Amino acid sequence: MYQELQGKESTMNKTNKELMGASTAVLILGILAKAPSYGYEIVKRANEESENLFVWQEGTIYPVLHKLEKDDQVHSRWEESESGRKRKYYYITARGREKLREGALAWKGFYQVVLKLAEEPNA
Repeated sequence: MYQELQGKESTMNKTNKELMGASTAVLILGILAKAPSYGYEIVKRANEESENLFVWQEGTIYPVLHKLEKDDQVHSRWEESESGRKRKYYYITARGREKLREGALAWKGFYQVVLKLAEEPNA
């Protein structure tokens, strides 16, 4: 499906931003469900997994991470990385896993409705 969207970037730019805004928390929770991570690494993984469907900047995720932490969906702690540098690592909580499941199911349902309504009628 993504290949169908390539080449239509200019018309989809605004739409992608709106969709991304609505799904950033679910995507972050999905990344953290696989492994704890720090900000830059979360951005890097999201960009890699999206295969250029979208590109996040670091500033995109910090307000969302703070909101998720306030809502007890993630918790954080400062740790020393392999390079010796201190980084703030984020961990998904049980509540975060629950919200991830709910969010993924909601997006799956939304996706199915969009496909159903976008189908070409049989002529």
